[in-house]
Amino acid sequence: MTQSPLRLGTRKSLMAMTQSGLVADALTEATGHAVELVGVTTEGDVSKALLAQMGGTGVFVNGLREKILSGEVDFAVHSLKDLPTAPAEGIALVAIPPRNDPRDALCAPGKLGELPTGARVGTGSPRRVAQLRALRPDLDVVAIRGNADTRLGKIASGELDAVVLAHAGLVRIGRTAEIGEVFGPDAMLPAPGQGALALECRADDARLLNILRVLDDPATRAAVTAERTVLAVLEAGCSAPVGAYARLEDGQELSLTAAVVSVDGTRQIRLTASGHPERAEELGRDLAARLFAEGADKLMEVP
Repeated sequence: MTQSPLRLGTRKSLMAMTQSGLVADALTEATGHAVELVGVTTEGDVSKALLAQMGGTGVFVNGLREKILSGEVDFAVHSLKDLPTAPAEGIALVAIPPRNDPRDALCAPGKLGELPTGARVGTGSPRRVAQLRALRPDLDVVAIRGNADTRLGKIASGELDAVVLAHAGLVRIGRTAEIGEVFGPDAMLPAPGQGALALECRADDARLLNILRVLDDPATRAAVTAERTVLAVLEAGCSAPVGAYARLEDGQELSLTAAVVSVDGTRQIRLTASGHPERAEELGRDLAARLFAEGADKLMEVP
C-alpha cells in the first residue's frame, strides 16, 4: 500500500516556497517519504503594518502552527529567526538542518561606503537600523516591509538607494547578482538563528518525530541555541536591536558573540564567550547576564 505524502505547511511567498521545497527534497532523499507543499496564509502575509508593530516574531509562525495542531498539515518549515524563543504548547522543534550563510547583505550598485551622503537605505529590522546607523550615521534609513522582490523593486524604481536583506534568502531565490556587499559579523551581527531553517510538528506524533529528526544538524542546533538563548533571556524579539552569532571552531569550541545597539547607533555593548557545544544554552544565559550587567536593558528601549 502506497503511503500518502507528508503534508508540509509553508507560507506562499517565493522565499518560503523555495526553502520548503529544499527541505522536502532533502527529506525525500533521506527517508524515501514523498512530501507535498501546502500553502498557508499567515497574519504577517496579509497585514500592511511593519513587523515590529505587529508584535515581532510569531506573526509568520502562528498560522502554520494552527494548521499543524488541527491536523491540516503534518509539519511546517520556518525561517528560524522568525520563531519566538518561548516553546509552543503541543509543538516540537524537531529538526534544524545545516545552516546557510547567516550574514546580512547590502543590495545596491556598490558597497556601503560608496553610497552617497544621505542615501536612502531600506530595512524593516530595528537591529539592522541600529547597526547601519553605527556604520554610517549620515544615512537616511527607511522602514520598509514586504517580500524580497518588493523590497528589491524599490531600488529599481529609484525609491531607495539600497536595501539590506539576509544573504541566505537572496541565495535561495537566485538574487545574488544584486548584492553590493555582504556584511561580516564584525560589521553587522545577524539576527539570532538567521540563515537556519526550523522544522516543527506535533509533539505527540512519535512516527513523524523520528522521520524528521534525520535532517537535524547538531552543530547548527548548538549554535542557534546559544544565540536564541541570549534573545530569550534579554526578552527581546525582532523589535529590539539585538544581534547574535555563534559558530563551532575546530569542531569542539562554540564561540558566541552578541551585541545590543542603541537605535540611533551611537552606543553598543558587544561581548563574546566560548564553551563546549553541549553547554550552548548555559553559554547564552551567561552572556545575556553579562550584557544586562553592562546596561543592555537601557539600550534596548525602542522609542
